[in-house]
Amino acid sequence: QPQLVESGGGLVQPGGSLRLSCAASELRLDYGYVGWIRQAPGKERERVSCISRSGFSTEYADSVKGRFTISRDNAKNMVYLQMSTLKPEDTALYYCTVYPGDSCEGLFEYRGRGTQVTVSS
Repeated sequence: QPQLVESGGGLVQPGGSLRLSCAASELRLDYGYVGWIRQAPGKERERVSCISRSGFSTEYADSVKGRFTISRDNAKNMVYLQMSTLKPEDTALYYCTVYPGDSCEGLFEYRGRGTQVTVSS
């Protein structure tokens, strides 16, 4: 059974940084595009970033552009989300998702259980 496991979340002060990691078992992450989505209480789910199979193509939501960087290491079967200059509005449960097609549009095929990011002083 393929599984995704996110890690790296935590409590950080505004302006701080975190690096989220996504590890997969029974699944090659370069099988598809990989995205990070977040869900905050009372807010709509938001896809914050997406990376192509090769890693050459990346996308970011306007809300995180310039602050977040997605990357992947296919040799290690890992995907990362480096988050900098964090703001309280970045507080959410962050999920790693895998899409079978050639984009992060539509329904994901796999999703982890999430890692909580809390930005607060």
